[in-house]
Amino acid sequence: MARVETVQTIINRTAVEVGLSESPDPVGDTNETFIQLRGLLTSAGQELCDLNAWPELLRRYSVTKDKLSNVPGSYFLPDDFNYMVDQTGWDLTNNMPVAGPLSPQQWSFLKGTGTNQKTIYASFRQADGKIDLTPNPLPEGEEISFAYISRDWLLEEVGKEARFDSVRANQNVCLFDPLLMIKFLKLKFLQAKGFDSAAAGMEFDTLLGSRIGKSTGAPILRVGGDYSGIRYITPYGNTRDSGYGL
Repeated sequence: MARVETVQTIINRTAVEVGLSESPDPVGDTNETFIQLRGLLTSAGQELCDLNAWPELLRRYSVTKDKLSNVPGSYFLPDDFNYMVDQTGWDLTNNMPVAGPLSPQQWSFLKGTGTNQKTIYASFRQADGKIDLTPNPLPEGEEISFAYISRDWLLEEVGKEARFDSVRANQNVCLFDPLLMIKFLKLKFLQAKGFDSAAAGMEFDTLLGSRIGKSTGAPILRVGGDYSGIRYITPYGNTRDSGYGL
């Protein structure tokens, strides 16, 4: 697990940075300031979920019959679903990408013409908190999977799997970089109090840009366009990675 801190530590470190004393129980503290800090931390975490596709929030979802709604071909999305990672839909049974997301016009065409029951390729759209698949029903045993970004940015505590999207206890663990959360919470607190927040805003923006840039690895970019890495399947012909010579 990456460097993480508890909600208790994040709130108390923020309190110290804005000139306040620490609390032994910041989540349960009835002091107006700590009630506000707790609420602002929840808002900050929920906002960060939308600012970047953080690898800490990356999860995988497989469509199965137990997730089927009362509409044929329509499946419930995960409770923690925030948004789908583009171009990660895959028909694992047939080793084929899933087409989509289909526009309302494309979906209406497939439904209106009956083409959705004749195509050999699975396609999808998102609607009403569900994912609709065509053709439907899916063939027995067919597995459709895709990656998505979760909105649950807190662990119940170290060593436990339960996740939440709002602060519940001092020992909740923030999955985001702790320094980033402290700077964001500090900014939100100063803004909520009507204090000068220009310096805090610049501090947070700089750190956010740095953390986004370093949140995942990056490929080497070559000016000449030459690529000598792994050769995945391409439309330009495929050759095995060995056995070119004698």
